[in-house]
Amino acid sequence: MNSELPIIALTPGDCTGIGPEQTARILHGQRLSGTARIVVVGDARVIDLGMRQAGVSFSYRRYTSPVAVDWSDNAVPIVDLGNTDPSLYAPGTGSAESGRVTGETLSRAIDFARAGEVDAVSFAPLNKRAMYDGGWKFPDEHKMFAHLLGHKGYFSEMNVLDNQWMSRVTSHVSLRQAVDQINRPAIEEAIVLSTTMMHKAGIESPRLAVAALNPHGGEGGLFGTEEIEIIRPAVQAMAARGINCEGPFPSDTVYLKAFAGDYDGVLSMYHDQGQIATKMRGFNRGVTITAGLDTVFTTPAHGTAFDIVGRGVADTGAFENAIKLASRLVQSRRTGPLQS
Repeated sequence: MNSELPIIALTPGDCTGIGPEQTARILHGQRLSGTARIVVVGDARVIDLGMRQAGVSFSYRRYTSPVAVDWSDNAVPIVDLGNTDPSLYAPGTGSAESGRVTGETLSRAIDFARAGEVDAVSFAPLNKRAMYDGGWKFPDEHKMFAHLLGHKGYFSEMNVLDNQWMSRVTSHVSLRQAVDQINRPAIEEAIVLSTTMMHKAGIESPRLAVAALNPHGGEGGLFGTEEIEIIRPAVQAMAARGINCEGPFPSDTVYLKAFAGDYDGVLSMYHDQGQIATKMRGFNRGVTITAGLDTVFTTPAHGTAFDIVGRGVADTGAFENAIKLASRLVQSRRTGPLQS
């Protein structure tokens, strides 16, 4: 195996969801062996479950840590944490205990990243409610990651679909809270982070469209003044700094412009404003990244899909794209932005 490829810790997500099956299907045949050196961090029993669900089989070898892996061995390397017995949890049903061990597994992967043993972490779908109830008192995994890394600066969740980069000013908060959190400094920080991430991923001169908050972009103040008083001044200030950003555009049409190729990304004001558009366009292809942290984190943009657990039909497209994007971002850090 190419010793220059990034080392990615792969965690199988919540064992009650489709993560184990997806993980097993990806590892079977090692079809991403030319993309990254993948080491599983989790419980071997979860991988066994995934193989049964997916109807595949492969050999794996246990290691105490990623640094100990023999990459010349054809067996899949796994750091067997021995912390998750999937037989204890009902498939297709989230639970506090499954959430607790899911968080614990991610925490161990982060430990390896902090120690320099892995270059990135790609994780199968998890359940935010289960993790919260299991003791990880964060509204989402991104804030958990920032806490465990001791990160103090700005960071944000972003979605990537077909090299279109979708970011947002606010994320996992109620809609009422989101409106209260939309202010000029937050918009300006989001514009900078969005274009920085696109540049790191190989887009030489990123073009960012900024969405409005109100219907019809506020209709000249008739439906709200946030576009006039907050959003447009922020966009203009960032454009004056040399960032290629435009807007605000009405949110019901801005994605049509982006998907037509007019822009490389869209900054939405709140979570679903962007998620609905991207999931409608490519539900099984989109990737979520945690932008702004020292460690690269990627995951499928979809959830645990409790309704299809164990049926052997879970699509791996988004998870594979997540691994590819993680590798791409790591290589960009090493050599400078890649050309898309």
